[in-house]
Amino acid sequence: MKLSKLLEGLKYSLTAGNTGKELDANAIEISKVVNDNRKISEGDLFICIKGANFDGHSCAFEAAQKNASAIVIEHDVELPENCEMAVIRVEDTRYAMAFISAAYFDHPARKLKTVGITGTKGKTTTTYLIRSMLENAGHKCGLIGTIEVIIGDEHIHAENTTPESFALQEYMAKMVEAGCDCVVMEVSSQGLMLHRSQGFIFDIGIFTNIEPDHIGPNEHKDFEDYMHCKGLLFKQCKTGICNGDDIHTKDILEGHTCEVETYGFNEGVDIRAINLAYIRKPGELGVFFDTDGLIKMHAEIRTPGKFSVYNALCAIAVARHFGCTPEQIAPALKEAKVKGRIEMVKVSDDFTLMIDYAHNAMALKSLLTTLRDYHPNRLISVFGCGGNRSKLRRFEMGEVSGKYSDFTIITSDNPRFEEPEDIMNDIETGMKKTDGKYIKITDRKEAIAYAIDHGEQGDIIVLAGKGHEDYQEIKGVKYPMDERVIIKEILAEREN
Repeated sequence: MKLSKLLEGLKYSLTAGNTGKELDANAIEISKVVNDNRKISEGDLFICIKGANFDGHSCAFEAAQKNASAIVIEHDVELPENCEMAVIRVEDTRYAMAFISAAYFDHPARKLKTVGITGTKGKTTTTYLIRSMLENAGHKCGLIGTIEVIIGDEHIHAENTTPESFALQEYMAKMVEAGCDCVVMEVSSQGLMLHRSQGFIFDIGIFTNIEPDHIGPNEHKDFEDYMHCKGLLFKQCKTGICNGDDIHTKDILEGHTCEVETYGFNEGVDIRAINLAYIRKPGELGVFFDTDGLIKMHAEIRTPGKFSVYNALCAIAVARHFGCTPEQIAPALKEAKVKGRIEMVKVSDDFTLMIDYAHNAMALKSLLTTLRDYHPNRLISVFGCGGNRSKLRRFEMGEVSGKYSDFTIITSDNPRFEEPEDIMNDIETGMKKTDGKYIKITDRKEAIAYAIDHGEQGDIIVLAGKGHEDYQEIKGVKYPMDERVIIKEILAEREN
């Protein structure tokens, strides 16, 4: 592949090594593109990426020694004397990598209808809802998100919510190859800040909601920066679909370049939820509602609360742009399930048990206050907190559970290199600020068994924090631990 093709649309200078001699990009052949120095071979284009802990620019000398055809840099590098390797200088190598990767994989996004979702909560659930609807209407839809990447029948474990641009373009190229006609993906604020989703224009960009999160070292310096990064999506899409009820929507859309539609409960939005009714059956919680505005239909979802309605409204708005009818949308909404996101697990006709990823105070409070609307006999929380993370999260989660649960079972999550009991004691500190009743059980399986054994008629039991995770990380080792499997084991033991 000609270097000139890879650099289309980018501002750059191209010189031979340290000589300052200008080169012609049309005269340089590239065998492959890499951003990992361990994968450099003769004829490659190596992109030097500056990360939090390692700067790829330190490998420029190595790239020359391995006879790479070219490197991409954003600051000065050390090269061998009389080096003739092509050096491409850009303002930001991450930004450049997104466009180079898109060209390298022959612009797969141009062959797909692309949907990107950003927001603090609801991204994962909404991607699955949208995919369910589109597949039900006859589309073949890829998915990229926090839990996994789905390409046809292939499910790939996800490392990041939004992959690095090279991996993202590679996934989309594989989707095209697999016959997909569309893709729905989560677009994190980090992904937007680090240009992972650059190199193409989304057909549809979505904003679900925003609250302070991901603020700290190596993330966002403050809430304004977090909002700014979320808002970048709406300068990179054709149509923006936004939560019209969120007080920050106006800030998110500042400087937007797209057409805008809104959804929500308030008057004035383009698609509005009306006539809400809560569903409560043995082992099942949900909502009925109707929509008014751009699309009129009756919907049923098998997850609880208003935030589930927001997710559904958003998915309905997207499906409308694909020409889906209410008859195609309604059954997909009803049947869609997301692993570890308010996932109901039937264990008894007496009480309801669910698994959810809520792993910070904000998410836990949102979940528990939603479940309160279903008037449970008792609301019971089972959770722990991750080790080697902020202690503040532990205090906050303990306090939230103490306030909004009737009973809390404090247990272990991913202790990592800390002692589980130390983490549990920190959670207890937050609990003691409230009048909430609680018990501490270190072993998570024993904690879940205690909750099931003591479940009463009308209780709602929440296993929070693990969600889709199927492991427990202890002292640097990830041990298999899936709460669904644990529940089956407990029920089998009780039968015997």
